Amino acid sequence: MPRTASSASPAVASLPSWVSTPDDTPGAIAQIKVAIRQRLLTAGRSIDEVFSVIAERVGAQVDEIAGELEQAKCAWPVVEYADVAAGTVTAETVSLLRRRGCMIVRGHFEHQQALDWDLGIEDYVGRNKFFENYRGAGDDFFGSVGSKPEIYPIYWSPAQIEARQSERMANVQGFLNRLWISSSNGMQWFDPDRDAMYPDRIRRRPAGTSSRGLRPHMDAGTLDLWMTRESQQAFHHLFDGTVEEFDPWSAAHRTTGPQFVGTTMTSVFRTFQGWTALSDMAHDQGVLQSVPIADAMGYLMLRPLLRDVPDEDMCGVAVGKAFPISEQWHGPLLRAVAGIPDVRAGDSAWWHCDLPHAVAPVTDQQGWGNVMYIPAAPWCPRNERYSESVRRAFSSGESPSDFPEEHYERLWPDRPGVGALTEQARRGFGFTSG
Repeated sequence: MPRTASSASPAVASLPSWVSTPDDTPGAIAQIKVAIRQRLLTAGRSIDEVFSVIAERVGAQVDEIAGELEQAKCAWPVVEYADVAAGTVTAETVSLLRRRGCMIVRGHFEHQQALDWDLGIEDYVGRNKFFENYRGAGDDFFGSVGSKPEIYPIYWSPAQIEARQSERMANVQGFLNRLWISSSNGMQWFDPDRDAMYPDRIRRRPAGTSSRGLRPHMDAGTLDLWMTRESQQAFHHLFDGTVEEFDPWSAAHRTTGPQFVGTTMTSVFRTFQGWTALSDMAHDQGVLQSVPIADAMGYLMLRPLLRDVPDEDMCGVAVGKAFPISEQWHGPLLRAVAGIPDVRAGDSAWWHCDLPHAVAPVTDQQGWGNVMYIPAAPWCPRNERYSESVRRAFSSGESPSDFPEEHYERLWPDRPGVGALTEQARRGFGFTSG
């Protein structure tokens, strides 16, 4: 049964909400749609009027980006690590970052350092006979790319630990976190200077690979984005008639509530998803793409409420699956799909947690395509809750609870232990407080 968010702000007080996936999901979808539309009417606005505000706002940016793509320009902002570390990123660049919601950091790590990490990972999995024991893709999502193995379910290699806890990583994560509004209404929603060290996997894609890539999708949530009380508060400007005030950089209420459980969803709040390149990669070799428009989330949240979408459908969004971006429902956004530029080992790529993104297909890939997935996941109530399971997984060598239960590293004798962690990493894992 839904609960009424009596403790929410007046803007969302009348919306039904759920703490977990509803038993009658189609019925709940229809119910929340009616409730949001009625809420808007009470505020004196129709869903069509509200959506048109966002559509115009996003459409202008789509046109701008599409024009750049026609001129073969890269739509991804590029920042030098030296400027991040020195605090000399220009105000003009910061403004562009906030509009685009993504960036490439050149020279985040020294080129040779990244190549050494790549060799270290190859050695780590080789001497522990990973390939001899590999059982196939553990999930349907990355298992769909068609090359095996492409995503290694490895979390605790020395290279990953070293990169996650490095000062250079902390500098970039802190810079990204400060693009957000982390404090408002007397609340600090997250600590921009403390990262939760979210453990993720590795991609190693060899030369000659053919891969179907990944279709455009978004990872910040599924039906919980409309149905939990906290998300309704976070996105209340979209639902209460004040759409002009919607800010995709506000962290208010985004770091405390639950998400509906699903194997493709993360349990933590990430300001940015990210990876660090471990090989040189050309822009046309099956690389990361995005719709580089931070405001696109408003479009994605409001589009299912229009009358042309069936009452029991949220434009294909379903619990347990990645949030799909489709030609049928989101065609205008797809005009702005933009790939990253050429990158070198040691560069890193970052994209706002709400940003639609994809991986381009490739046939007979030229060169390696290797990355470590390391996001910006600042310390906050949601991430603190998850840290307990991370500590257990790190200590035992198991796969973290957000991921399939593959546990390849559990018996690997050369897996780093607590002694390999810096004080910053101990704080991030929650081994020490403060």
